[in-house]
Amino acid sequence: MLLLKDIHTFYGNIEAVKGIDLHVDKGEIVCLIGSNGAGKSTALMTISGILKPKNGGILFEGEEIHKLPPHQIVSRGISQVPEGRRIFPRLTVMENLEMGAYSVNSYQLSVVRKHPPLIPPLTRVDTGGVTTQLEKVFELFSVLKERRNQLGGTLSGGEQQMLAIGRALMSNPKLLLLDEPSLGLAPIFVIKIFKTIRELNSEGLTILLVEQNAKAALRLANRGYVMESGKVIKEGKGAELPHDADIKKAYLGE
Repeated sequence: MLLLKDIHTFYGNIEAVKGIDLHVDKGEIVCLIGSNGAGKSTALMTISGILKPKNGGILFEGEEIHKLPPHQIVSRGISQVPEGRRIFPRLTVMENLEMGAYSVNSYQLSVVRKHPPLIPPLTRVDTGGVTTQLEKVFELFSVLKERRNQLGGTLSGGEQQMLAIGRALMSNPKLLLLDEPSLGLAPIFVIKIFKTIRELNSEGLTILLVEQNAKAALRLANRGYVMESGKVIKEGKGAELPHDADIKKAYLGE
């Protein structure tokens, strides 16, 4: 489904991703683990088009996407839940979810900010499908339904993470990119988030997961990649990587 070939991504003159290759097959959960600054989040932002690779290519379902703007990548079927959630705190829960069904490029976003009544173009034009997807999100996260008229910024951290995931699901993605979904959450919410990831995958959603909680991520994943200093240094099955001596020492605290 997804193929990265020799991807190099820079922040100015700093090379953050240094020629990585990875693939995600349809129906898999694949995790990226590694220390802070390893390039994991940069890899996700490169896939979603927020950052552009200087070299290499990205194929999604056999078609190149690395030259497309982010809103077109969303329309192709890739949604990202960013690190830190990045919900809209001054919009209600319902408005946050509705925004997930829209696709906005930078110019359109500037227009919308100047003229709030203007509505950006729908990613999904099937309004019936949007309604169905909203019902699925409320089934996954009943608290969002209960608080649909509450401002997003007044939710707890765990509830905001649920909202961020729900917003990403509103575009009905084929591939979901999750960046540190358990970061800073209470244990009860961590359990809920990982249970939700497993449930979404069991329903056919393909997932690429970046996660600091390496033990939990590898238990969940079909396969995993280990990144260090912008490079992939190891890859393997999720069930096998925890038994690697280097992985145990560096990432599992053993």
